Amino acid sequence: MSPNEPSLSSSPPSSSLQEGPSSSSTTTTTSTTCNTTNNNNNNNHATSKLLDVILKPKYVLDAPHPCLAPTIAPSSTEATTTSSNTTTTTNHQKTNRHKQNVKNSQKRSRETTLSDLKMCKQLMVGNQCPFGDNCKYSHDIKELLSMRQDDIPGVKGGCPHYRIHGKCPYGIACRVGGEHLNLATGENLPRQVKTEREEEGDATHQQHPPPHVMNNLDYSVLVSLRKKKYPFVCQRHVRGTSKSKQNHDVNNTTDSNSNSNSNSNSNGNSDTVEEELKHQNDNVHVEEHGQDDVKQEEPTAPTARSTSTTLKTTTTDQAMDLSPLPKMKKLIDFRNKVYVAPLTTVGNLPFRRVMKRYGADITCGEMAVAFNLLQGKAGEWALLKRHKDEDVFGIQIAAPHGDVYERISELIKNENIEIDFLDMNLGCPIDVICKTGAGARLMQRDHNLRDAIKGMGKHLSCPITVKIRTGWDENKPFAHNLVPKIQKWAMGNVGAVMVHGRSRLQRYSKLADWDYIQKVANSQSCDLERLPIIGNGDIFSYVDYEEKVLGHEALSPTAMIGRGALIKPWLPTEIKERRHWDISATERLDILKDFVSFGLEHWGSDTHGVNTTRRFLLEWLSFLCRYVPVGLLEESSIPQQMNQRPPRFMCGRSDLETLMMSGNSADWIKISEMLLGPVGEGFEFQPKHKATSYK
Repeated sequence: MSPNEPSLSSSPPSSSLQEGPSSSSTTTTTSTTCNTTNNNNNNNHATSKLLDVILKPKYVLDAPHPCLAPTIAPSSTEATTTSSNTTTTTNHQKTNRHKQNVKNSQKRSRETTLSDLKMCKQLMVGNQCPFGDNCKYSHDIKELLSMRQDDIPGVKGGCPHYRIHGKCPYGIACRVGGEHLNLATGENLPRQVKTEREEEGDATHQQHPPPHVMNNLDYSVLVSLRKKKYPFVCQRHVRGTSKSKQNHDVNNTTDSNSNSNSNSNSNGNSDTVEEELKHQNDNVHVEEHGQDDVKQEEPTAPTARSTSTTLKTTTTDQAMDLSPLPKMKKLIDFRNKVYVAPLTTVGNLPFRRVMKRYGADITCGEMAVAFNLLQGKAGEWALLKRHKDEDVFGIQIAAPHGDVYERISELIKNENIEIDFLDMNLGCPIDVICKTGAGARLMQRDHNLRDAIKGMGKHLSCPITVKIRTGWDENKPFAHNLVPKIQKWAMGNVGAVMVHGRSRLQRYSKLADWDYIQKVANSQSCDLERLPIIGNGDIFSYVDYEEKVLGHEALSPTAMIGRGALIKPWLPTEIKERRHWDISATERLDILKDFVSFGLEHWGSDTHGVNTTRRFLLEWLSFLCRYVPVGLLEESSIPQQMNQRPPRFMCGRSDLETLMMSGNSADWIKISEMLLGPVGEGFEFQPKHKATSYK
């Protein structure tokens, strides 16, 4: 960031978030009635209509700018698909659309890379092949060099692996390998890399250097998960049986000593019959068909042996409580910090590193589906990876049942997954997630949520955070009834509750209701320890932060940003320095160069890694194009609001700025070619997330 950047704020820059609201923000009353809430909702819906941002007249055009790619008319198949998407969707239509997407993905041509050829991988990297002449793969270096593509020019820092580790693991296949390859012989040249601590003579650091990316699960653990042989302590809950039948089975187990002893030994959860019974009674939960709550029934009569054992334990342990003390949680102070919310697809590790450079304090990984983690899917475990620059980092898990959450916490504890908090996803509105009982559907299943919080508290040493929405339907919000229950179940395990000011059915089509978030915060019981309530929704500038967060006294002063970070990755800097940054197009291109460098380091510098980096870059550009530079706006439109949209035809102060404001995917591909080289013939891109709120 240049110190000569123009500032539209008269206040001096500040390195931390402000303690109080600005003079223009107004505080809201903490007590609201049902009628007032309904009126606020009506006003909120009235102002949620998409508005046009007002540009200076010289930047508004009547036709597309000549530097932009021509808009291609959609084909008949695409037009049919678009028309079907605009109509009222039913379950049948959604199924057909899903099948069509799968069919389209199967038609995509995959570019052939050097790694796909039958060349010896050891030779490509520069190592000596252990099989020699008996190797079944080709050792023809000249043929391999003749097929090698040209290096990508202009990548910031060159090959990231060679720069950081001293040797590139991709060898000849590296697309930025000009500095570490002998193109005449194909030799992969290493170099000596010394860190600051090594130069100071730290012998321990030389022998065991800290990894740049943490939370890499061992392959043997993935195999044991896939084969369902991982030694979990928490057993899966039984479904489809009545509780009385389970208690009858438990009593039958008590009568047969041999069977009970064999069961306890095989499970490894207890050494005696009584402990096994206690474990089953504590962990077995039933879901009746058509009901979300478990009915409380009278306990069955204890057997003679269990009664005698209970009498002995009460007499011997009456004077001393031998129960284990609760584990102390490592608390996180969310106050006066910028928290980048979990963002599916685009909130990857390279993106989070960019956000850290521009002032983000807390980052969180993408939503990971618990069932995929328990099945040992490497792609899902990759979402939990953490870079060393992320000093405060959390992961977000979506699961439908308490036992699933507890098993995930066991894995995190046993495999030393380094996280500072675990975020429970109770806000995902996607149908595929909600149909399993996870995401926003878990808000309606109190017993599952309670079991999850209590179960994870047994294993995790870090706090739990809960991300919720206002409810399922905007007309019947119930978050103000759910938060007091979470407060009761917290028992020192919950560090904060994040409330997204929209319902599940709203998604992102209307403005967030911050007055209702205030009501949720005030619904907590005064007799219990209050949980920090962090609001989320439509923070797009420091003015929004001061009005929506600091303007509601009951909320935690935390700037939790989501789409605002995707559109303006420099938003944390604006919030902390309380100014509207008129960032230039060249500076924005430098942000993309950093992302490309981080992407090649994370996904690889071969052709496959370049294609993956390009794909996620294009996904991000589909959000970045929504930003309108401050210098183009009329004073009345500063700052740009989340529900404001630019005019159809406009231009910037340079061709590069005009190109970055284009909503045409062909122009996004042109930007990617400036950073990652030309694409293959017939390459097309359609964004994965098509926001209806932007139409």
